[in-house]
Order: sequence, then structure tokens, then C-alpha cells
Amino acid sequence: MPEKITIVQVGGNIESALKGDYQIDVKAILTEAWQQTLKSRSSINLGLLFSLALGILVSFVVSNYIGGIEAVLADPEATMLLNVVVIIAIWPFMAGVEMMGVFHAVGMKTEPKLMFAFLKRASWVVLCALFTSVLISLGFQLLVFPGIFLAVTLSLTIPLVIEKKMTPMKAIVLSVQTLRFKFFSLFVLYFILFMSLIILFFPFVLLLESSFAPLGIIIFFLGISFLAPLFYNVKGIIYREIFGVSLAANNLPAESTYTTSNSAKNDSEKPNSDSDDTFSA
Repeated sequence: MPEKITIVQVGGNIESALKGDYQIDVKAILTEAWQQTLKSRSSINLGLLFSLALGILVSFVVSNYIGGIEAVLADPEATMLLNVVVIIAIWPFMAGVEMMGVFHAVGMKTEPKLMFAFLKRASWVVLCALFTSVLISLGFQLLVFPGIFLAVTLSLTIPLVIEKKMTPMKAIVLSVQTLRFKFFSLFVLYFILFMSLIILFFPFVLLLESSFAPLGIIIFFLGISFLAPLFYNVKGIIYREIFGVSLAANNLPAESTYTTSNSAKNDSEKPNSDSDDTFSA
């Protein structure tokens, strides 16, 4: 008889999410995400630096192969090709960065090597990233609002592909179906983060032409080192509150107190033969 393990559902669940039965408290989420960012931001920053360096390297190699960066920028088809190649190259690793935010949301510590932990799902992740990128681009080309709506409602597709093991299309449909209920609250969250990024650019731009340019650069990169992890921690908390995270009991952190309103935990038992459906590092 297979040994049974206890599965703990932290946060929401898909059934409730499909009914819009969840809460998005903007202040509480930002507060919790900031506290998580102060505790640990190095793993997300290192993951982003690796992805950025890889993206730059791939862009340089591909653009030189096509005919140079100027030729790529002058040709829409070449630009599209370059974007596709960069997405294929970096998103298997960016998926790990996304999941770092989810790990933090359930009180788990992360390490930079987590960016390599989901390469076995790379094909689904890349397809999902390509599909969402195309949909959002089409939305912005039609009108601004459809682009904004899709950017917000498709923001959790990658964690669904990894943690819930969904196909890209199922993750896209489910994300739109559920996030639409709290679109305004989610938009406010993302808008606050976006405006924070804009504000970070002010010292950089104002001091760029002066002798204090190095100070502006330092302020910008110091701010980004907090804002980027904050963004992914916010997304992790949103994911926890809407869809929940299934954890094996032995993976549950000792301090399992979650401050936002929808974090009830439901226990169930599953045979260890089904343990692939649980989220563990």
C-alpha cells in the first residue's frame, strides 16, 4: 500500500478563482512583498542578471548574423525574429525567477540555482511566453486598453504552466478567466510598480549630463535592485492568493503565517504516486 503524504494548499484555489472568490488587497500585498524583498533579494537579482546577460549575448550574436543591429532595427521582420530568439533563449531561466516570487510567497527560501530548476518544462514555458507576447502585442496594436487588459490578465501564466503543470493554452485561458474579476485592483498594483520605475529614471536622466552622472547611475541601479525583486514578490503573492500553492507537508516552512486575507490552508491526503502534482523545490 503506497505511503500517504499530507498535501497543504496555501492560499486560494482554482475553483474559487473561477468564481472571482478571492481578494486583492493592494496595500497588504505591497507591504508583504516589501518585507520579503528586504529579507532576500539576491537570488532574484542574480537570476535577472543572468537572464539579461544571456539576452544581450544572444541579441549580439543574432543581430550580427542578420547584418548588424542597425539592419535589425530597420527591418520589422528581423526585429520580430530577434525577439522570438531572445524569448526562446531566456524564458526557460526567467521561469525560475518567476517561481522565486512564488516560493517567497509561501515562506520558502530561494537560491540562484533555482533558475535552472524548471528546464524540463522549458518547451511549455517558451510556448506560453511566445503566445502571451503575441497576444499582448496585438492588444496594444488594436487599442491601448486591450493591451493593458491582456498584460494584466496574462501576468500569471508562467507559474500556472510550472506549478499547476498546465499547457500554455489552458494557462492563458484560466489566467484571463480569473484575473478579470479583480482587474482594477491588479492594474493599480502593477501601475504603482511601473510608476516607481519611472521615478527611478528621474535622477539618472537629470544627472546624466552633469558631473554627478555616476551618482545618478548608482541611485538607479540601487533602486532597481529593490524594485525588480519587489515586482516578482508581488506576482508571487498574487498567485498564492488567487490560485494557491500545493505543498507537501514536509516542505512547509516552520513559520507559516500569511498576512493577506485569502490564505486559508486546506489539508488533504494523496498517495505518493501523485506527488508530482505538488509544488516542491
